[in-house]
Amino acid sequence: MFTFRSKLPVTVDAAFRWHQRPGALDRLIPPWENVRIEQRANSIEPGSRVVMRMRLAGFPIRWVAEHTELQPNDYFRDRQVSGPFARWEHTHRFSPVDGDHCVLQDEVDYQIPGGSLGQRFGKSQVEQMLLQMFRYRHDTTTFDLIAHAKYQERPTMKIAITGASGLVGSQLAPFLSTGGHEVVEISRSAGPHTIQWDIKNQQIDTTALEGLDAVIHLAGESIVGRWTEQKKQAIRQSRVAGTKLISESLAKLKNPPKVLVCASAMGFYGDRDDEILTEEAPPGQGFLPEVCQQWEAAADPAREAGIRVAHARLGMVLSPKGGALAQMLTPFKFALGGRISSGKQYWSWISLDDVVGGLHHLVMNDAIHGPVNLSSPKPVTNQEFTKTLGRVLSRPTPFPVPKFALHMLLGEMADDLLLASCHMQPQVLETTGYTFRDGQLERCLRRLLGRQEPN
Repeated sequence: MFTFRSKLPVTVDAAFRWHQRPGALDRLIPPWENVRIEQRANSIEPGSRVVMRMRLAGFPIRWVAEHTELQPNDYFRDRQVSGPFARWEHTHRFSPVDGDHCVLQDEVDYQIPGGSLGQRFGKSQVEQMLLQMFRYRHDTTTFDLIAHAKYQERPTMKIAITGASGLVGSQLAPFLSTGGHEVVEISRSAGPHTIQWDIKNQQIDTTALEGLDAVIHLAGESIVGRWTEQKKQAIRQSRVAGTKLISESLAKLKNPPKVLVCASAMGFYGDRDDEILTEEAPPGQGFLPEVCQQWEAAADPAREAGIRVAHARLGMVLSPKGGALAQMLTPFKFALGGRISSGKQYWSWISLDDVVGGLHHLVMNDAIHGPVNLSSPKPVTNQEFTKTLGRVLSRPTPFPVPKFALHMLLGEMADDLLLASCHMQPQVLETTGYTFRDGQLERCLRRLLGRQEPN
């Protein structure tokens, strides 16, 4: 039997409702695990099932879990129908401490396949896996509950998201749903809880936009890849034309949303050496600063219509599921990682969870408008980042990547993304009371990668 328990800063009722809502499962899957949800019931009622695809030791496995018992505000239980264990029964137990706190206790009764040999050679590995997994799950549950509790006096909202299937949107949507909000997706594809749009032809279902409380606009062409003229045009158009379509459409509504949060990027500032960049800093020079200026200006129609508009200038988003960190992991795990050029350039990083928390903060805080730096309050140089990631992975970082090699491989993108120095400070987030989940880089990487703290 494996047991893990934590004291949560909310009532039993709040903690139990969080687990009952759609999105809880997505929030609880550790980012280092290769798991894809194939089927979900969006319920923990007895008889409901979840089907997941995962890889263990490189082998694909299908895990089917079924909820078997439910006692509201007390416990719920699920068991493995088929999967990697000979037996798996998981009880989620809740108990009150006082009027403002409760204890969440996870109990897993499991048996490793392979009989006595499996127990002998696999038990310690499984125990370590469970420890890291439930440490992550309880940490996520705690911080999500704290974030939602901060605005518990406010009514729940109907929130539309563009780019909901992307790296940020795929965690933002379930986070919002666990707070009781109704989330709809703005997408090219038709479906339930979906508003259709077509950026190329500047078309959107304006009728479906009526009645929204907030819109979070994340969609845009990936900037990764060699920047041909065609690629640069796609980067610019997807951001400017998409924002223009959203903002003009919202401005014409009879009942427009109160807030529009648009993604932007640290590329607004360009290459600025070690200059400390708050939201008041002027734009830089070059392709990305020009794109970011046009991107943010495209929201003017919504602003002029009286909609509160905030521009989230995202730093380098850290997640093993995608983005820069995901690209680094393979070479670093094989001890092939190293600093980029001199390594003196500043990288303004932010964890995916802080992007999600920060966007939620922008939606819920009526005093925030205009540009907002979404980045950790403690940016690091590329050399510091390299050493820290190597230490977390227990790997040396002996191979610096020369500047000329990056230019040969990536062209202009190398200058604007990897070699540019951007020392952002999240002044707006800090002055409006946002609490960062991941303020220290090493602790953040250990949490995201499931690596135990050193003794």
